[in-house]
Amino acid sequence: MKKINSISDFKKVKRNTKIKILLLQLSLVVVILLGWELLTRFNIIDSFFLQSPSKIFTLLVEYIKSNEIFHHIYQTTLEATLGLIISIGGGIFLATLLYLFPLLSKVLDPFLVLLNALPKSAIAPIIIIWLGTGVKGIIGVCVSFVLILTTINVLNHFNNVDQSLVIMMKTLGANKFQILTKVIFPSNVINIISTIKVGIGLSWVGVVVGEFLSSRSGLGYLIMYGGQVFKLDLVMMGIFILSSIAFLMYGIVVIIEKILSKKYLFE
Repeated sequence: MKKINSISDFKKVKRNTKIKILLLQLSLVVVILLGWELLTRFNIIDSFFLQSPSKIFTLLVEYIKSNEIFHHIYQTTLEATLGLIISIGGGIFLATLLYLFPLLSKVLDPFLVLLNALPKSAIAPIIIIWLGTGVKGIIGVCVSFVLILTTINVLNHFNNVDQSLVIMMKTLGANKFQILTKVIFPSNVINIISTIKVGIGLSWVGVVVGEFLSSRSGLGYLIMYGGQVFKLDLVMMGIFILSSIAFLMYGIVVIIEKILSKKYLFE
C-alpha cells in the first residue's frame, strides 16, 4: 500500500480510486450488455421474452428520428418533477407544522403511519377518479407515493436534532420559530437532500402507475402498450429511458448535496 505523506498525495489517491471504481462500473455494464446480446443472438435466451440490446437501441433510434419519443419523455418528466416538488415542499411544510405543535404530531402520528402503510397502487384509481384522468390525476398519484413518507422522514430528522443545541437556544431566549430557522433547518439540510433522493425513485413509480391507469401518452403508457401487444423491445426501451432520466435526476441531487455538504458540514 502506497504511503500517504501529504494532502496532495491523499487527493491523488482519492482521485485514482474514483477513476478505478468508474472504470470497473463501465466494464461491468459492457460485460452485461455483451453477454445479454450474445445470449439472445445464439437463442440461449428466447428473444420473445428478452429482446437484445441492439434491437432495443434500433427501436430507440426509430422513435428519435420520428420525434415521437420526445413527447412521451416530456410528459412523464414533467409529471414526475411536479409531483416530486409538490411532495417535498408539502412534506417539509407538514413536518414543520407537526414539529411546532407537538400535541398535533402525537394525535396524527398513527394516521400518518397508516397512510404510509397503505398500498399506493390500490388507492391510485380513487385518486384518478377524484382528480381526473389527465395530468392532475397522474401528479396526484405521484404525490400519494412520496408526500407521507417525506413528512415522516423529515419530522423524524427534526426531532432527532442535538437537544443540547435546542436547550442552549432556549436559555438564550429564542422562540420556536428562531430555533427552527437557526438550528433545526440548518442541521437537517443534508438529511432533507437524502429524503429527496429517496423521493425521486418513488415519484417515478407513482407517475408510471398513474400513466398505466389513465394516460394515452408518456413512458408509462409506452411500457403498458408494449406489454399489451407483446412488443418487449418497446417495454425494455421505455424502462431504459425511465431509468436513465431517474438516474440523471439523482445525479443532479447528489451534486447539490455535495455543494451543500461543504457549506453546512464544514463552516
